[in-house]
This record gives sequence, C-alpha cells and structure tokens, in this order.
Amino acid sequence: MSAQLDQVMAQAANDPDVMETKEWLDALEAVIENEGPERAHYLMERMVDLARRRGAHIPFSSNTAYVNTIPNHLGAHCPGNLEYEERLRSWMRWNAMAMVVKANRVDGDLGGHISSFASLANMLGIGFNHFWHAPSEGHGGDLLYLQGHSSPGIYARSFLEGRLSEDQLLNFRREVDGKGLSSYPHPKLMPDYWQFPTVSMGLGPLMAIYQARFLKYLHARGLADTANRKVWAFCGDGEMDEPESMGAIGMAGREMLDNLIMVVNCNLQRLDGPVRGNGKIIQELEADFRGAGWNVIKVIWGPGWDDLLSRDRDGILQRVMMETVDGEYQNYKAKDGAYVRKHFFGKHPKLLEMVANMTDDDIWRLTRGGHDPHKIYAGFKAAVENKGSPTVLLVKTVKGFGMGKSGEARNTAHQTKKLDDVAIREMRDRFAIPIPDDKLADVPFFKPADDAPEMIYLHERRKALGGYLPQRRMKADETLVVPPLEAFKAILDPTAEGREISTTQAYVRVITVLLRDASLGKRVVPILVDEARTFGMEGLFRQIGIFNQRGQLYEPVDKDQVSYYREDKAGQILQEGINEAGAMSSWIAAATSYSTNNTVMIPFYTFYSMFGLQRIGDLAWAAGDMRARGFLLGGTAGRTTLNGEGLQHEDGHSHVLASTIPNCLSYDPTFAHEVAVIMHDGLRRMIEKQEDVFYYITLMNENYPHPGLKPGQEEGILKGLYLLQEGGKESKHRVQLMGSGTILREVMAAGELLRNDWGIESDVWSAPSFNLLARDGADADRWNLLHPSEPARVPYITQCLAPTAGPIVVSTDYMRVFAEQVRAYVPKGRSYKVLGTDGFGRSDTRAKLREFFEVNRHFVVIAALKALADEGVLSAGVVTQAIEKYGINPNKPNPVLV
Repeated sequence: MSAQLDQVMAQAANDPDVMETKEWLDALEAVIENEGPERAHYLMERMVDLARRRGAHIPFSSNTAYVNTIPNHLGAHCPGNLEYEERLRSWMRWNAMAMVVKANRVDGDLGGHISSFASLANMLGIGFNHFWHAPSEGHGGDLLYLQGHSSPGIYARSFLEGRLSEDQLLNFRREVDGKGLSSYPHPKLMPDYWQFPTVSMGLGPLMAIYQARFLKYLHARGLADTANRKVWAFCGDGEMDEPESMGAIGMAGREMLDNLIMVVNCNLQRLDGPVRGNGKIIQELEADFRGAGWNVIKVIWGPGWDDLLSRDRDGILQRVMMETVDGEYQNYKAKDGAYVRKHFFGKHPKLLEMVANMTDDDIWRLTRGGHDPHKIYAGFKAAVENKGSPTVLLVKTVKGFGMGKSGEARNTAHQTKKLDDVAIREMRDRFAIPIPDDKLADVPFFKPADDAPEMIYLHERRKALGGYLPQRRMKADETLVVPPLEAFKAILDPTAEGREISTTQAYVRVITVLLRDASLGKRVVPILVDEARTFGMEGLFRQIGIFNQRGQLYEPVDKDQVSYYREDKAGQILQEGINEAGAMSSWIAAATSYSTNNTVMIPFYTFYSMFGLQRIGDLAWAAGDMRARGFLLGGTAGRTTLNGEGLQHEDGHSHVLASTIPNCLSYDPTFAHEVAVIMHDGLRRMIEKQEDVFYYITLMNENYPHPGLKPGQEEGILKGLYLLQEGGKESKHRVQLMGSGTILREVMAAGELLRNDWGIESDVWSAPSFNLLARDGADADRWNLLHPSEPARVPYITQCLAPTAGPIVVSTDYMRVFAEQVRAYVPKGRSYKVLGTDGFGRSDTRAKLREFFEVNRHFVVIAALKALADEGVLSAGVVTQAIEKYGINPNKPNPVLV
C-alpha cells in the first residue's frame, strides 16, 4: 500500500465521530438517489459557502474524482448500428496503417503516423456518424479542427466513401506529381478537402476558439445564421503544453462560447514519452479548464469498469485510480492483464478480492473510455447540448491502440511507421480484416463492395448529416463589387499647402471610405490589439462599436468624449486586448470566412509591425496555408521610425519575414496615394476576383506632405517600382536613387544635396515592394532557364533601370537583405549600393537613429559619390570632402556590431 493511500486510510480511522460522518454521508447519498446529483451539488455549495462566511478556511478545488463525469446510468447510448460501425472502424484502421506502411516500403524517408489515429478512431467514427454536419440547406456546417497526425485515418474513411482513390492512397505524402495526399491537413495543397491546418502544435486549439467567437460575431451582426453550428477542435494531451493551446481558454469561457467543443485525446503520451509521468494530465487540464469557466466532461473508463465502480462502496478503487500516476497507467497498457492485476489492483487487498473472479484476459479487456462508442457518444451528446459555456472533453485512450507490441502504449508509438509481418498479422486478426494469409505480405487495402450493408450504412449516416466531411469551399457563392479607385480621391490627391499627414492617417481614411460603402461597409472587420488610439482609430469606437456579446454593462469613463469606448452586441470592431496571437486568429477566421461561412469579409488587423510577423509567424504561415484573404497593417514600421521605443519595438525585418510566405503580397509605401492604390488592388483581387492572396502593408506615424497620384503610376506602384522624380538634364554625372517607406524622403533629400552641393543630377525611384520585384525577377529567371529557345523574359526592375544611367543607390528602413534580393536583376555592369538598418534598434530621435544606422540623406550622398568614384568619373577626394562636410565620423562603430 502506498504512503498516500496509507494517509487517506489513516484519516478515515482517526475520524472523531464515525457515526456523525456516516449520517452526513447517508443523507447525501439519499439526496443523490432521490433528487439527483444537481441537487446534491447545490446543497454542498451552500454548505461550503456558509462555512466560509462563518470563517472556515475551505480552499477551492477545481478537480473531481478520477472517474467519468457522466455516470453510466445517465449516459446516452449510441443509437447507431454498432456492429457496422465497428467493422467500418476496423477497415479504416487497416487502410490507414496500410497507407503509411506501403509509403515507407517505397521510400523509408516519407514518414507518416499510425498511432494517433489508432487512439482516435472511435471518437472520429462517432463524430462522423452521428454529430458532424456538412454544409447543407438549413445548416452552415460544423467546423472540424482535426488532430493533424490522424490524417491517414481521415483519408482511409474518404477512401471507403469513394471520395479518394486507391491510387491517391498509394501516393500518400507524394504530392509533386499532383495525385498524392498531403502529409497533414493542408488547405493549400488540397483546397477542396481540408479546411484548417492543425499539425503545427497549439495553433488548432487557438484558431478554433477565435473561429467559434467569429461565428457568434457574424450571427450578432446579422451577416450569417450560425446558431446551430459547432466548432470541434481535436488535440493531443501533449499538445496542451504549447502556450497557444491554453492561451485563449479564458477568453472562450468569458465569451460563453457554447458553440465550441474541444476534445483532448489523453493517451498520456507525447512524441518521446509520457505527458505527465509523475502526475495526471486529465486532472491538471480539468482544473485549468474548469477554472476558466468551461464545462468539463471526463471520459476516462470504459463499460467494464462500471460494475467495479458500483461495488466500490468504500471508495478504495477510486482512491487508487486517483493516486496512480500516468506513467503507471501507460505501463499497464504496455504489459498484460497479469501485470495490471499485480501492480494496480494489488495496491489494496479489497481490490484483489474485487477482481478475484476475473481472468487476466478479463482484466486486460477493461478498456479506456475513448475506445467505447457509448461513452464517447454520451460525452459528445452532453457537449452539444450544453448551453452558456464552451465544453472540453478529456478522453482517455491508448496511443497506438490495436498495434500490439509494435507500438501500443509504448514510447516509440509516435515514430512507428513500419510494421513487420508479425505485427501486421496481429492487427489483421485483432480487427478481423478479411485478407487471406497469402496476400498479407502485400498489405493490401481493403474495400468491400458498394452494396455491402456496412457501406450502405456509411453513406446513409453522412447523407443524414448533410454530406461528406472534410470538405472545403474554394470560393464564396456571392459576388461583391469594389468601388472604383476614384472613390478614394481624397487620399489620392496631394495634401493641401502646409498640410502634413502620415500613411497611417491615409489608411484610416481608406477604412472610412469603405465603411460608408453600401455594399462593402458591413463586411469590414477592423481588428485591434489595444492600440486604436496609437493608430488614430479611436473614432471608430463610437461610429461602429466594439463587438461584445453582452453589450456594455457599464458607463465608460470617457462617455463625455466624442470617441468614447463603446461596446455593443452588434459592434463591428474586434478588440482583442494585448494579444497578437488572438488577434491574428480572429483575422484568420475573418480572412477565410468566404470558405467557412460562404460570406466574404474584409479583415484589417492593425498592429505594431515588430509585434506582427515576428511574434505570430507560425500563424501567418498557417494563414497562407488556409488561403486567407485580408489586410495585415504593420504600424509605425521601420527600424528608425518608432524612435522612442527602443530595441524590442523597432522593426527592420518584417518585410524579410513576409517574403517567405508565397501568397503574401507585401508593400512598404511612402505616400498616401500609394496606400490607396495598393489597398484598392487588394480589394479588387481578394474580394471581387476572390484570389487566394493576402496583403501586408507597413505604415508610419511620421507626418509630411504627400505629392498625390500622377497618371500612369498605378502599375508601377503595384509591381513595386516607379519613377517618382526625374532629375534635370544639365549634369554630366547622374545617379539613380531608390527607397521605400519613410526613408524614401531621405533619399529625395539626398537628391537635392547631390544637385546643390555636388552638381550631380539624380532620378528618384519609389520602390513600394522589393519583395514583389524579387519574385518577378526570379520568375523571369526560371522561365529563361527552362525555355532556352524562347525570347528571354526581362524582369520588371531591369526594364525600369536599363534605359537609365549611373550607379544605383538604395536606402530603406529595413535590413540590407530586403533590397539586396533584387541585385541579380539590376542591369549588368551597373553599380548597386544598398544601405539598411541591420542591427538592434535603440531609442533616440529619428534623425539620430538614421544617422546611426547610416541610412539618412548624408549617407545616401556619400554612397552615390563613392559609386561614381569607383567608376572613375570622380576622385576619391570628393567622397572624403563629403564625409567632412556632413560631419560624419568615419571611425564610428558599425551599427551591426554594437
């Protein structure tokens, strides 16, 4: 007997009044039997409350016993044909295993996972057969965030349904030739099948929470009827260690998201070992979720345990269940019935008596709740019917269930992808797969005739639920019309004499125009992370309100102000607090609404650029995978523009990060007209043409005059480069100056200095997107490589610069690599000098920071003079004169190194 159990028993033995204790317990038993557990719970809560008010210290406990939340006599039984369902599950298990094993026989490096689906098969079967609705008339469809490593099992189901061919299964993880299946759920690769990418641990739970809230948002605003839809998120217990997995459960409870059901597959194992070998992950998660306001349903034990628990009048079995740690539970399922008898039931003599009439095989067949269809069905049904709070089901399973000694409940289970002949035979026999011995070595797929009763049942169940899942809508059925560019005339025109604005203000004006548009206004979704006033967007609070399901239950402290903080049940703004990951998840929900809800939305997520792609890069990559459509606005961008905030706030690399996402179109505009042209293009492509791209646009809070749009500049703005100012003709020397964002104005000033101080003319180019210029150049290079007999394609930047003369000097507020990526496409023989803000940021004035990082007008001039000197048209002494003239210390520390 363990020390912990000894202590519990000793406490019972030291009861000062055993009879009084018995009377209280008998009374409680009577209440439970006659009036139900809810009444008993109410009375106990009142008693605890009274004791606390009388001064008793009774700490809160958010844990319940280590048993099923739903007692056996109260649990709903699965109404389906369980014989058919069990055979279908067995065939899916086999085909999922065969798919992975066959792939790795061809190429042992392809990988794949068998054990995750093996533990999930029963839960997925119950969901697909009885709960999960496909989009149909009268139902928008449930949204499934399926555990990524279980994809072989999902494919195996679709194979039986006739949605996937045997050839596709044979090409699992071989997609290059266009007929294979993606390793995990990837909408980018299987755009009519998978809805959500979930294999990047933690993102599925996080995105599911904000997806559920977005459904409430659409319903409250009257844009879509989502009242009968549910969001189901499946995740592993090891996955819950990711901060993203648990990071938003408080919001889900606070927002009362009763359309959200999270299922945690508690097979007690991570990839390499137990999740909580010395503890109990189910109990830990129960406390976390219950404390966050969730409805918690534990599905721990299968039906074989019901009789044992009903005979556990002294609670000894439950005490042993509670004190046994997860490392032991894993070990029990890796051994046999004799081991369980000795090491589990052997913890107390009465437990050994309880199982005295059971054989070792009987003990081994005591299943966990996640492998019993009735227990699962009861839990799912209770979750669907719950109102007023989100639900989490903590379901105990065995990792690698059915894989025998090859992987069942073993630390190696996750990596098992090759089974020997013995293991394959064991699995065939255990699940009664009708494959003869002489075919077994080939591990053939099994699919019965279409008129087999199980197959008919399979299709009938999905027909009853509206169709097949998973499925994904590639385009919304509706068509929206984007207003012409002229609608943004106020932003396109030059600023008035003496008037200065920032590109952030220009962006807010674009939003204002859109909100007034009869067609698009209600589709705009402004998303903020507690920075509306920073970005000058507080005027939207009163205009369109902040979404809150409960409205505003208080009078805001700034009610007397024009732009007071107004929350509303039908508010349009999503205010996520100081929570970039949550805001990005909301943006993803809105940016994919065309697919998930057949309702096109236009999300604008505005954030400090340093806290965007750097902080939520994995979510941005997932957005690309999900074919998201919307605008990401990186405010106060650049290493030197958010000047007072210092190292951790100053962004010099977000565009470098954006360049890594193929369907992200990124721009660093300088002027209001560029902002308007770019955003109008985004609306046209994403909303009107429904292209699967999204935009990242950096904005600045630095005020200055804006020249306005000139005819013909639109194409160059969108391609990433256009001539902003043409220099005079009288100089015999000429340079090409180029820049983006706020530093372009330093480049323009450098042009003036070159003319006035050194008699050198320059053409000034605005380069709103070096990333797009680089992609265009790489595309031309590829064409030329593969079409050697065809006329060569010329990159756009080459076309622009080829007719010009002189060296090219670039300065931006970003790392040099940002502008360096187009060097290969500069006309041959031309000097190309790049200035950038490599290194850590720091606090100071903008002028000092630009001097420190060597990107200001003086360094642009020096770079231009040095390039001319290198070409032999100026003496090196001229460069020395310029360094002295502008007071530059040639021995100053390199900003990259300090």
